[in-house]
Amino acid sequence: MDQVAPLIDPFARPITYLRVSVTDRCDFRCVYCMAEHMQFLPKADLLTLEELDRLCSAFVGLGVRKLRITGGEPLVRRGIMGFFRAMSRHLGAGLDELTLTTNGSQLARHAAALADCGVRRVNVSLDTLNPDRFAAITRWGRLPQVMEGIAAARAAGLRVKINTVALKGVNEAELFDLVRWCGDEGHDLTFIEVMPMGDLGLDAVGGAGDGGRLDQYWPLSDLRARLAERFDLIDLTERSGGPARYVRLAQTGQKIGFITPLTHNFCESCNRVRVTCTGELFMCLGQEDNADLRAPLRASPDDTALRQTIRAAIARKPRGHDFDYSRQRVSGQMSRHMSHTGG
Repeated sequence: MDQVAPLIDPFARPITYLRVSVTDRCDFRCVYCMAEHMQFLPKADLLTLEELDRLCSAFVGLGVRKLRITGGEPLVRRGIMGFFRAMSRHLGAGLDELTLTTNGSQLARHAAALADCGVRRVNVSLDTLNPDRFAAITRWGRLPQVMEGIAAARAAGLRVKINTVALKGVNEAELFDLVRWCGDEGHDLTFIEVMPMGDLGLDAVGGAGDGGRLDQYWPLSDLRARLAERFDLIDLTERSGGPARYVRLAQTGQKIGFITPLTHNFCESCNRVRVTCTGELFMCLGQEDNADLRAPLRASPDDTALRQTIRAAIARKPRGHDFDYSRQRVSGQMSRHMSHTGG
């Protein structure tokens, strides 16, 4: 009975969406995500692919319907396609959707195999269409490689959604170029505000900066106002239980999303939780409370204790996040990197 009783948090929200980071490693070093010379976690600390299978399968047994694989960059993990193939067995047997968020660098290699595993759409992080600016933002990335990956995803029949972090003084001037390109290519586009995660002192694009992420913060209220100068924005009522709020551009028919953790609290219908690559279950991206799932996974091949730990954690899920620079304990930042928690 424990396996089929749904996960319901203290505010009567069913938990049906799990985001799992499979690695903290990445082949990019995006300035708002990680330091250029990152100290990655010891591999022994990371969940094995077999442990990730058990963990995700337990969540599906508890009512999770959507599984998103994240990182770091999930496709750089050795053997990751075997994990996707393993997860595909749950599609139609409890799981409605298997998907991933990626930087696109490895999509040319893996897009067809992902489609064969039942993946139908992918989110690709892309902040600029300018090759030089792309190199500055990602430090190690090459834009043509990502564009090749996006083309491969489309050729494999995958829908692509572009996620763009709004960076003040960095990609502001590309707003309409990004909108136009996504419209021409048939991609949905979501803009994301910079989040106070990890090291606030990360250098800004173009050189060292004491403000780092604070200097890069571009409120989406301003971005939306700029869009409204050129397009008629039609608010959409659709909700995924996630943070995005959507509009349609009347002139083009495009759907644009806005994720605004600092200027709009998006928690009222939250249906998701996150598991880090080390097995920490975070009930809220913007809170530090977590539960250790690695210990019960490694203590016994039986998943009873794992399911009990998951249920106990969901019973502590908060009403909302605390992305507030004035209240966080270290100048507003969360203590962990996004590459560890999962994007």
